[in-house]
Amino acid sequence: MKRKTAGPPRERRAAEEEDLFREPGTTGLEGVLVRELTRDDLAAAVRVDTRVTGRSRREYLERKIDEAMRDTGIRMSLAAETEGTFAGFLLARLYYGEFGVPEPFAIVDTIGVDPDLQGRRVGTALLSQLEANLKGIGIETIRTAVEWKQLPMIGFFASHGFRPAPVICLEKKIE
Repeated sequence: MKRKTAGPPRERRAAEEEDLFREPGTTGLEGVLVRELTRDDLAAAVRVDTRVTGRSRREYLERKIDEAMRDTGIRMSLAAETEGTFAGFLLARLYYGEFGVPEPFAIVDTIGVDPDLQGRRVGTALLSQLEANLKGIGIETIRTAVEWKQLPMIGFFASHGFRPAPVICLEKKIE
């Protein structure tokens, strides 16, 4: 996440360089530790996701976490803790030229924050760490999809600089 800094260009560059070389887990947000998501986090992620969505997506999360463990050493799927408690998670992946887009980009598949801990910048910490990790490997774009009616989620992403993408998602019901 680009930090908004006032001041001369030299100060802005210094803040951006600080973000680039920030160690994993050091989000700059007090009280939130971000680390790599592991298979041991599955039960906690399912619990948070079920509380957020109102249904269990255990198989989906298990598959996505397994993919994250297998596919790359780049920290794309993250867990957040506050005071030693699992607070949320983010599942993301990289694309290199898929969907007719020539440049590489990242997709946020799922982000979940324990409802009891929302408003404590857990989601912000997760996105901040993801952005630092992506910046370190030269990825400049993150995309996600949000259901049109999910206004709080749209607001969350908008507050972090997400805007409508210049692509159109097409859908067909199979009958």
